[in-house]
Amino acid sequence: QVQLVESGGGVVQAGGSLRLSCVASGRISFDMSGMGWFRQAPGKEREIVAAISWSGGATHHADSVKGRFTISRDNSKNTIYLQMINLKPEDTAVYYCAHSGQRYAGTMTSLYDHWGQGTQVTVSS
Repeated sequence: QVQLVESGGGVVQAGGSLRLSCVASGRISFDMSGMGWFRQAPGKEREIVAAISWSGGATHHADSVKGRFTISRDNSKNTIYLQMINLKPEDTAVYYCAHSGQRYAGTMTSLYDHWGQGTQVTVSS
């Protein structure tokens, strides 16, 4: 069993900030696993927001969030983070944490094998 638990979502005004966290537990080698953040807005498909390699040495950020969002990880805490600044109404979505059995999955959605339940982020204008 693998569990991914997200936290840190909420309601914020445009221009505000939030930091999402995702704690992983169970039968995984977290410090050898690529991880990612995805989001899904109402009526839209799930899209990748950011990805990070097992060591944190490689990252990817979607063009829509570059310069505003930063993915990071702390392997000693089995946790990844998504720091979000200058939030926009179009960032409103449910944000999901995902685990990959690969050391870095990047944008390859099919390589992510476990998903969290999601945390809602709502940005008001």
